[in-house]
Amino acid sequence: MEEIDEEKLLNLSLAIVTDSGGSVERKRKRIRREFGYSSSPNLFSYHEGFEGKIFRLLQQREQMLKLDHKRKGLVHEDGKGLHLIHLLLVTASAINENNVELALENLNELFQTVSLNGDSVQRVVAYFADGLAAKLLTKKSPFYEMIMKKPTSEEEFLAFMDLYRVSPYYQFAHFTANQVIIEAFEKEEEEKNNRALHIIDLDVSYGFQWPSLIQSLSEMASRGGGNNRISLRITGFGRSLEELRETENRLVSFSKGFLNLGFEFHGLLRSNNNLMMVDNIIRRKRNETVAVNLVFHLNTLDSISKISETLKTVQSLNPCIVVMVEKEGSRNPRSFLSRFMESLHSFAAMFDSLDDCLPLESSERLCIEKNHLGKEIKSMLNYEKDDDHEKIPNCLKYDQRIETSWKARMESHGFEGIRLSSKCMIQAKLLLKIRTHYCPLQFEEENIGGFKVVERDDGRAISLGWQDRYLLTASAWHCGR
Repeated sequence: MEEIDEEKLLNLSLAIVTDSGGSVERKRKRIRREFGYSSSPNLFSYHEGFEGKIFRLLQQREQMLKLDHKRKGLVHEDGKGLHLIHLLLVTASAINENNVELALENLNELFQTVSLNGDSVQRVVAYFADGLAAKLLTKKSPFYEMIMKKPTSEEEFLAFMDLYRVSPYYQFAHFTANQVIIEAFEKEEEEKNNRALHIIDLDVSYGFQWPSLIQSLSEMASRGGGNNRISLRITGFGRSLEELRETENRLVSFSKGFLNLGFEFHGLLRSNNNLMMVDNIIRRKRNETVAVNLVFHLNTLDSISKISETLKTVQSLNPCIVVMVEKEGSRNPRSFLSRFMESLHSFAAMFDSLDDCLPLESSERLCIEKNHLGKEIKSMLNYEKDDDHEKIPNCLKYDQRIETSWKARMESHGFEGIRLSSKCMIQAKLLLKIRTHYCPLQFEEENIGGFKVVERDDGRAISLGWQDRYLLTASAWHCGR
């Protein structure tokens, strides 16, 4: 909603609350029906003045969204950062216990203190407060829609592109995955694959991963001399036909500059049905290296059964290599508070790392946080509103010693982890040297400053970290023999 629409809605609603006479109760009932307050018997049993508190909360939120520059740097004073975190945790606990009065009281204070233009603590707390405010409402509420309003496709693309450009986050994922694929292709070259590589990308997104691979394959072809043309096919699954067309145009146009590389792109609309039938709809050729790309795909699946079905499908393709890069987190559908704490730690690290990449006043930083990270935070806090008991938040830890880790999940479906080469580590370190700015670079696990890369699981995985927190982990897998 635009700001003028929000003001009209709030003013109209507040006028109803302050009305007098017998019509007030009828109007209150209509408000509760139209605004869609939660029907939970404990969460929103009616009590005097409740509507007024909701509207005052939304007015405080509206003030916060005006980006008051005077709030900048507030949390550095007198330990206010810790106070904001404390208020946020108390609010989450109150919502978990259906204590609406306490939740509203703390959210009001949070919206008066945080700022989208403040330091990293203020900013991440602002988006978590937004998600918690939405959690007090049902999906039928226009206020829920106002808080949870998704960015446009263009806004999402610009936010992704900004983050890709300024931070090592996505580039670490893509460059590491590409290095693994290239090495697998080199091992099979000429003897088995006739210099043909077929990549099956289950979440091609904007295709940003593949230009660097195209360039590397072209350089490989040039080193061989003579007629060493390499053939590259990418079968990419996307969220929309428009996105797939744009990705195809972008990649085909880029590949035309490399005459020693033959390139084809086949876009497929992603759905549960065609993913399960992927071995029937993908055109496979004899004598080609097949690589499956699981970079940020499994974390988009919202149920354990969908993850299992996808891994079974990948296993049926019998690829030469499966490369996976996923966010580090905790997937515990039974405990809202544990999910909340894990997500707060992870996103706080991301927001903090952006201060190493962009100045505080940067419009790009605001775009990244509002249309990319903020959207993920609010979605994570409200995912269970779909009322699916199998729904789960979107990240796991790589090597957590429990059944739900990514490592355990892959092994249970017949995949075997392989050691990553020293080139992967060297490349990751070089990327950080180029991409980090203000904080001193750290590569050893015992150091906790700035970005770092850490080898894990006896060399079978590499993680990108910020200070003492893992952000992403890359790993490579063979199908079990």
